[in-house]
Amino acid sequence: MMKNEGLWQLYKTRNDADARERLILAYSYLAKYVVDRLPARPSAVMSHDDLLGHAIVGLIDAVEKFDIHREIKFETYAVTRIRGSVLDALKSLDWMPRTMRATEHRLRDVVATLEAELGRPARDQEIADAMGISIDDTEKLFSDMGHAAVLSLEEILGYGEDGATGDLPASDDGDPLAAVTVEHGKALLAMAVGGLPEKEKLVVSLYYNEGLTFKEVAKVLGVTESRICQLHSKAVVRLNGKLARHTDLLLQAA
Repeated sequence: MMKNEGLWQLYKTRNDADARERLILAYSYLAKYVVDRLPARPSAVMSHDDLLGHAIVGLIDAVEKFDIHREIKFETYAVTRIRGSVLDALKSLDWMPRTMRATEHRLRDVVATLEAELGRPARDQEIADAMGISIDDTEKLFSDMGHAAVLSLEEILGYGEDGATGDLPASDDGDPLAAVTVEHGKALLAMAVGGLPEKEKLVVSLYYNEGLTFKEVAKVLGVTESRICQLHSKAVVRLNGKLARHTDLLLQAA
């Protein structure tokens, strides 16, 4: 039986305004859940309340667009739309200075090229040498990126409207090509994650698979939250590089 089935029936069949409001209230905890698990901290630019506000907008959108006849849990559907709403708001701020953004793009290219040449994850010293900066500056760069590395693994692959990467629903139109594309993407992501250094792989697993916050991951690993933010940034850079390179090779072969 579907959770809050009576309210869903009232809202979707009669467009009952009271049922709509009660559904939003019943699932409001999802907004806080998403905000608390974002790899970006509230700042002077956008406070915790601001983030929650955008999360509620995403929740309302999810309630209004959810199809009760589809075989997908509302929570799965809603979390993705809520997260998308918050991330869109963060991206619209373009809070990273232009010089920092250029450096970030260069870092991604350098890491991708290095790891393709080495056939393994690049070490910190190798990244620093290739960037022409010190290890301390490299570590600071990853730390600074932590506030902007808000891309989830679903977004790196470019899907997520109907569910998280690990819980994607079947295509409504039964398109076999779409199904193969999704399965290929999931396999590619799994392979890319499997190639991460152990600490980064563990951070990704605890954060994305186990649903822990950065603070909780830090307690598990016995390090600071800022260190977890840094490891997450490194993982995002590596994954972006691997997946972008794979896409480029496919385009060259086409």
